[in-house]
Amino acid sequence: MSSPATGQVPKAIPVSEAAPGLAPAALPEIHLGKFKTLRLHLPTLPEAAASLLRTIVVALFALTFVLQPILIPSESMEHTLLVGDFLLFNKQVYAPAGGLSAWMLPYRPVERGDIVVFHHPNPPLLVKRVVGLPGDHLRIVNGQVYVNGSMLEEPYATFEPAPPNDFRDNFPARIYTDPAVDPEWWRQMQSLTHNGELVVPPGKYFVLGDNRNYSEDSRYWGFVPRQAVVARPLVIYFSLTRPSTTDVQPVTQQASDDRLGHGRDLAVRLYGFARWNRIFRIVH
Repeated sequence: MSSPATGQVPKAIPVSEAAPGLAPAALPEIHLGKFKTLRLHLPTLPEAAASLLRTIVVALFALTFVLQPILIPSESMEHTLLVGDFLLFNKQVYAPAGGLSAWMLPYRPVERGDIVVFHHPNPPLLVKRVVGLPGDHLRIVNGQVYVNGSMLEEPYATFEPAPPNDFRDNFPARIYTDPAVDPEWWRQMQSLTHNGELVVPPGKYFVLGDNRNYSEDSRYWGFVPRQAVVARPLVIYFSLTRPSTTDVQPVTQQASDDRLGHGRDLAVRLYGFARWNRIFRIVH
């Protein structure tokens, strides 16, 4: 469109043609037409540094107080969590409410059915599901969990094939039959068992792995103290394809002249290193 005064079309000045050393505030306007003007503003070094610092502060706050990544190393929580899953977990959801942060972050008590991250001597952090709360009367009959006389509905529980184990499947046991059981826990368990049921003490939780036949949990080493619970998993943000000891290995045939597997499709190799369908899956 021509200028009313001169009848000429105003020429847009590209950024690359600006005079060397021109200050950012003095950059020319780019005319896009009548009534349209684009003002350019390049951030100064202090502005760029401040923006980067804000990003770092927000990231450090999130990782320190709210979120933290963790890798699942074993099959004890299959099929809810798989070997190779990377999780982000909320470190504040179970923190004691109070102070300035109480109105900023949601707090709540540990509930039955929660998957929790907690401190443990070996390894330092474990992930299990809470099935027994303080005061609960708990027993396991043929692998089924009963709390306060009622059988729990556990759609998340998995029972992969395993050799029989009476201690594991009928709990609390009256006879010490499994060498994996901590001796100190065995003695404590006898004093807390009444009428064939384990009574969960105040401030303690009874936890199990979802993969019931392949999980060393409260059945083997005891309760989780409330102060040991540090977080709750939120989301699977990535998942590497990793084998599990409980996987059924498929029988494959390979040509004799393909010793190094060069015949495998390249796209399958590139795509198959991760479980893409598990990325951003909510944990519950």
